[in-house]
This record gives sequence, C-alpha cells and structure tokens, in this order.
Amino acid sequence: MKLRAFGEHRPVAGRGVYVDPMAVVIGQVTLGDDVSLWPGTVVRGDVNEIHIGQRSNIQDGSVLHVTHDGPYSPGGLPLLIGNDVTVGHQVTLHACEIGDRCLIGMTSCVMDGAVLEDDVMLAAGSLVAPGYRLSAGSLYRGRPAKRVRDLEQDEFEMLRYSAAHYVRLKNRYLGTS
Repeated sequence: MKLRAFGEHRPVAGRGVYVDPMAVVIGQVTLGDDVSLWPGTVVRGDVNEIHIGQRSNIQDGSVLHVTHDGPYSPGGLPLLIGNDVTVGHQVTLHACEIGDRCLIGMTSCVMDGAVLEDDVMLAAGSLVAPGYRLSAGSLYRGRPAKRVRDLEQDEFEMLRYSAAHYVRLKNRYLGTS
C-alpha cells in the first residue's frame, strides 16, 4: 500500500482495505474497514484530517484534500466521507462532508464546507459550491448542482448495491474472494 506519513501523522487503515499500488494516501487519513482506493487516487491529509467510512470506494483518478487552519479558514476543514459511498472516476472532494450511501458521479467536484446528506445521488460532471447543502434522498445535477427530484426505491437499492459491488471487487484484487 502507498501509505505515507506527513510529519507525525500516519494513515490508519481498517480491516480488508485495498489501496491500489498507483494510489497514494498521505498524513491524517483514516480508512474504514473494506474501503477501496483505485488507481491514480490521491488522498492527501497533510493539513487537516480525512475520514473515509466503511465499504466506501474512491475510483480512479479522484483527488481528496482538505483546508488548513489559517486566517481565511479558522480551524480549517476536514474531509468526512460516510459509509457505503461510491465516488466515481476523476472526482474532486475538497474539505466537504459526504453522508452515508451517496453516489458522486464521474468528474464531479464538491467544494469546501459543502454537505451531502445521506442517500444523495450527484450526477456526473456536477459542481457543488462551497457551503451548499444537498438534501437526503435526492438526485442533484448541474454546474452548479440543482435538485432534480426525490430518489426512487430502486435508486436507494442501487446505492447499497454499488458499495457492495466494490467490496466484492476489491476482495478479488486482494485475493480474498
């Protein structure tokens, strides 16, 4: 695994974690059980902390970072990702909060202080502006992201399926399936 210390902070990984050899995890990062980080992913907790919940997956080329404590951001902002979250290819998550069972579509960007409540689907290519809050059980899309509608029952089920699928896939990569 490409887990690197920064200063006195070293990443902590739970059980069954898969970090692709082409991914990098730096500093104050906690990876819950069964997390998977795919090729080209950068998780940089150098100036604040990052928590990725159980069974969440961060797909190829995504960038996860935080905001430092400074005069324009007192206390800074961490990046908090819940359980069973699917983050699509080339997503940027910066100092935001992602609830449980969310799906972040490919090439989306979620900015500082934004909050996605539980069970949110964010369509590919969307931009969530700083400080914006996305309501639970909803589909959002666009630049800036706008609420489209409530999720349907099969979409709630798909959110769970997506996370479970990536747990099975990472187990194959680890040779434990």
